This record gives sequence, structure tokens and C-alpha cells, in this order.
Amino acid sequence: MSDPRAMIMLRFALTAATAVLPNWPTFAADTNAALERGTIVTGASTLRSSNAPDVASASPVVSTIPPSEASTAPTFALGIPALIHALPVSETSPVIGPGQSPAEEHVVEAPETAPTPKYADLWERVRAGFGLPKIDSPLVARHARWYLNRPEYVLRMVERSHRYLYFIIEELEKRNMPTEIALLPMIESAYNPQAYSPMRAAGIWQFIPSTGRKYGLQQDFWYDGRRDVLAATRAALDYLQFLHDMFGDWELALAAYNWGENGVQRAVANNRAHHKATNYASLRMPKETRNYLPKLQAVKNIIANPKLLGLELETIPNRPYFAVVKTSGHIDVVKAAQLADMPVEEFRSLNPGYNRPVIIHAAERHIVVPIDKVDEFHANLERNGDPLVTWQTYTLKKGETLSKVARRFGTTGNRLREVNGFDGRKQIRPGQMLLVPFASDGATNLNETYSSTDFRASPEEYGAARIYLVRNGDTLPSIAHKHHITVARIKAVNALKSDQLHAGQHLVLYDDVRPVSRSRHRHPHRISGN
Repeated sequence: MSDPRAMIMLRFALTAATAVLPNWPTFAADTNAALERGTIVTGASTLRSSNAPDVASASPVVSTIPPSEASTAPTFALGIPALIHALPVSETSPVIGPGQSPAEEHVVEAPETAPTPKYADLWERVRAGFGLPKIDSPLVARHARWYLNRPEYVLRMVERSHRYLYFIIEELEKRNMPTEIALLPMIESAYNPQAYSPMRAAGIWQFIPSTGRKYGLQQDFWYDGRRDVLAATRAALDYLQFLHDMFGDWELALAAYNWGENGVQRAVANNRAHHKATNYASLRMPKETRNYLPKLQAVKNIIANPKLLGLELETIPNRPYFAVVKTSGHIDVVKAAQLADMPVEEFRSLNPGYNRPVIIHAAERHIVVPIDKVDEFHANLERNGDPLVTWQTYTLKKGETLSKVARRFGTTGNRLREVNGFDGRKQIRPGQMLLVPFASDGATNLNETYSSTDFRASPEEYGAARIYLVRNGDTLPSIAHKHHITVARIKAVNALKSDQLHAGQHLVLYDDVRPVSRSRHRHPHRISGN
């Protein structure tokens, strides 16, 4: 024995246990025999076999080696503090604990350690949560070949996912949803939060404007919730859960996510009317939707067996990549990146929902930084003595051009077009509010102007804004019908508190943004920004 005092303590504990617990006499006898043979090595805080697996000393001995198995176990791994605390306290069996140690004894408490994650590699956690039925068809092989013939594309897509995957897996597990859904952004957007499809779908989950608004994703001049990875992920999972509740089947839910629930409902009803099966494989559907699940299966196969397919997936630590921080007011994107001591492009990749160079402060919005930058961000913010915002709004006057305004504020016309989202289609009019830089000795007016009518539209709508002059006999319903928009949208954009209009009144109208086909999405290689 390497520690006689520890041996005495263990013998005492075993004797006490034998008196009060059933099945312990055999366990105690075997343990004493092991002590005599010298197969138990004692330490300051634990007694451990020299070749036994490591067991946390805080774990009760009885749960590590059951008494019924003690006679067949060649060695033991026993934690003295745990063993002592496992014994019941009685008047006849005194127990030595941390508060009752003899003066000459030195009792060392086992250090508290954080629980070890079940999976060190996040990909293992992803694979463990797979729950969708396997699809085995020529379409799967075809899409697998497409990806495997483009290894650089796949690795770039996988690398982008590293920032967001832990958060998405956490959200899926909270809802008990299959983890294949975490691979859905790979076929939707190649995990590019700036992806934008010809159907005006945006973000990693590719929401079109109307569906995004339906699921609470705000869209205005400053911010597009469809690109906000946190907000859009929660909205996408809400939508998928709704579809699963509607169809009772994940394959149909995913088909509806691509095609729309109305399309799937019509296909199911048609098959029922003809006494046909109503599962995914049996329904008639658009070509894109028919390929949607096989494409997901192809990606799943690659993630499940990357080496078998000749790919090497980089390990992703199974821990959070980012955390949320807040500021007390508006802040420039560049300034926020500086406070977090990170490149601006990396900051934008974590905060892709902000459309402009300034982040407008709002209670429901957040700033995301890498988790190891949180303390630095807060410390730098507290020490900062410079303005957090270097932008203001300016109302265009009659006869002014963007070039003239740009010279006045020390920038270029192209920069003003970029900052304000002018793509050449939008008519710039007198009275319109613009975002411009302000001088170093100036002060921003954003608090008073950021919520003006000019800034309430989504990026798509903002590019199609026009002014309507109310005429005699016009009503909100008649104007809405004529311009294919809703009364609620007109009232929200123009801050109207009632339906009353008067001749000569000016209204800002935005074209209704609709997809030009029934399908919500497009293949990732046809999405811009991949």
C-alpha cells in the first residue's frame, strides 16, 4: 500500500457499510482481499487500481462497480470521499466526512469539473441525431456525384457551416427534431447567409419576403431577419414543425417547405381521391421538389461517411461558436468589429441581417460575436471614448443629385448608392431621406429619423418604391387593389392611424414582392453569392 492512512479509512468505511447495507459483506470481503494482494493503489483523494479505467471520484462507488459484480472484478477504482458520503449516517456508525476529519488526517476534496460533452466532434452529434428514413434511388446517386465532383464547393460550404452548426443543432434538439434538418441550409443556400435567389429568397434558410414576415422575420431598410441566422433558424424550425403537424410526416413536411403547403395538400388530396398512396414517393410534384429530398439524402451520405467518399471533414468542437452581446444605442458595423477585435468580414458573417453600415438599436435585435471575444468586446466598449455612430440621415432637396450630396459629405456617389441600396431602378426624388456620413464634429440624427417612412420597406420593396398622389374618390382598398398590395401594408408604411384619406395626399407604395413561380427555392448552384 502506498498510503496506510487511506487503507485504514477504506477498511473503516467498508466495516460500517457491512453493518447497514445489504449485499455489502461480499463486496467488503473482496475489497479487503484486494487490499491484501496490493492490487489497489491509494492516493491522496482516491484509491485506484493501476490499470483500472479513470472514474470521477465524485461518482458513488456503488454505481460504478455493483456489489454483485465485485467478486469477478480483478481490480477496483474507488473514490474515498464518494464512498464515505454514500454511507448512511447512524448513531452507531460514525462516518468520517469533510467536516469530521481527525486533526492529523488530511482530506482532499475532489475538484469540481464541468460535465464532458458526449461527443467531442460536433459532426458525431449530428450523425447521432439522424432520424429521417433513408432514400435509395438513382436521384440520390446523381446528386452525390454532383457534390463529389466539386470537392472545393463542398468544403467551402462545410467551412461556412462551422459558425452556425452548434446553434442549429441545439435548437433542433430542444424541439426533438431530426438533425438532418441542420443539413438543409447546405442544399438551400450552401450555408451562405448572403445567398439571394431569383425568387427573392434570402438567407441560409431561403425565406421569401411574405413567408418571412408570416414567421416574424422583420424586413426593412436597416435589417433583414431572413439573413439573421438566429432569427431565421428559429423561424424555419417553427415553419417545419407547423408543416410536420399538418402532414404528420417529415418527408411531406420537407416537400412542403420547398413547394409550399398548398401544393402538397393538393397532391395528397388528388391521390386520396384516386385511392392512391399519399407518401412522398407516390405524389406528383414539381421536378425541383422531387429532387429535394434525394439531394438532402446525398448530403447526408457525405456527412455520414466522408472518408468512404474521399472527403476529409474538419473536426468541429462540440461547443458554442458565438454569443450574443448588446449595446445601449446605435453602432457602426466597423466600430462593432473593432470593439470585438475581429475582421469586419467575419463580423458581417455572424451578423448578416444588418443591411447598412450602421446597426440600429432595437430591443429585439442583437449583435453576435465569437464566444472568446465577448469579454474583450465589453471591455473595449466600456473604455471607448469615440462616437459609436458616424452616419446620419439627410433629406434630398429639389435640384440636388447624389453626386452633389456625396461631395458635400465627403464621399462618392457610388458609395451613397451602395449604402442606400440604389440599384438603378429606383427613382430618387426630392424629399427622400438618405443615409450619409457626418463630419467628425457633428452628431447623428438617427434617433429621430431611423423609423421614417422611407426606411420601413424591405430591401426588395425599397428598390421599387413610388409615390402615389391621392385623388378624389380614392380609398385605401381601391388603391391596394389597383397596386396589388394590402391595406395593412399601405397603413404600416405610411404610419396611417385610420382609413381616412384626402385628395392631394402623398402615399409611399411598394410593389408586392411575390415569387414568379409556385416554388419557393432554387438549387444552391443557381443562388447568387455561393
